[in-house]
Amino acid sequence: MDIGSSLRGIVRLVIYGIWTAACIPVQAVILACRLPVDHRFPRFYHGVCCRMLGIEVVVRGTPSRVQPTLFISNHSSYLDIPVLGSQLPVSFVAKAEVAGWPLFGLLAKLQQTVFIQREQRQKAQEQRDSMAGRLQSGDNLVLFPEGTSSDGNRTLPFKTALFAVASTRIDGAPVTVQPVSVTATHLDGLPLGHIWRSLYAWYADMELPPHLWRMVRAGRLRVTVEFHAPVTVEQFSSRKALADHCWQQVAAGVDRAVAGRADRPTTITVEQPGSVEEAYAG
Repeated sequence: MDIGSSLRGIVRLVIYGIWTAACIPVQAVILACRLPVDHRFPRFYHGVCCRMLGIEVVVRGTPSRVQPTLFISNHSSYLDIPVLGSQLPVSFVAKAEVAGWPLFGLLAKLQQTVFIQREQRQKAQEQRDSMAGRLQSGDNLVLFPEGTSSDGNRTLPFKTALFAVASTRIDGAPVTVQPVSVTATHLDGLPLGHIWRSLYAWYADMELPPHLWRMVRAGRLRVTVEFHAPVTVEQFSSRKALADHCWQQVAAGVDRAVAGRADRPTTITVEQPGSVEEAYAG
């Protein structure tokens, strides 16, 4: 079954292309001159992109204002980048292959993406050091610990290796970590079912051009971004316990949004050495 308007898709792609072509040299100059808007300008760029592509972002909870913050998010689409990028002054952690993608690779480099090779475990420490260095320099980062994109209806298990970067200390204190749930929920005001969530989600062996064309032809997509309570690694017995906590919060947020209950945050138990406290999620 096919939906949408080809004219709408063409118009969206043309104005997106013009806007992106105009912004690329601006961000390049900002980086070359080391101007202090190197993260704010991409946020502006992504915000306009979302409007051009027909993506409405609904925010639940409050994003951390502590700088730097390590944001931990689920991942179901390349569209997660403009969605989160429109809300946060951040750089992303992405697989090394992205650097070679046409256009998107250039955009990733201009947003100072940290590229990692997940398959090469011998480079794990080097990659953690790279991320830690960026955090210590004050940059916010977004990490997608699922390691791949999902179908958007559930959250895959988190890989824990890169959670070691949560031990990075900033002025003597561990870095702030904030779990985030990103879920496509509606099309033109109507709830997306499991099947139609693939208008947003890009996963498995889907090819990018046909998926993008299908998405831009469709109507207005609503995406819910839920920010959960920030934590630090010191509240947990290990990085794996931190990873499990982040997964529970992110997965619960995705489940609520999929079920149409995004307005009902829950109380999450946060483990601490020798004690337990409750933290409000959302």
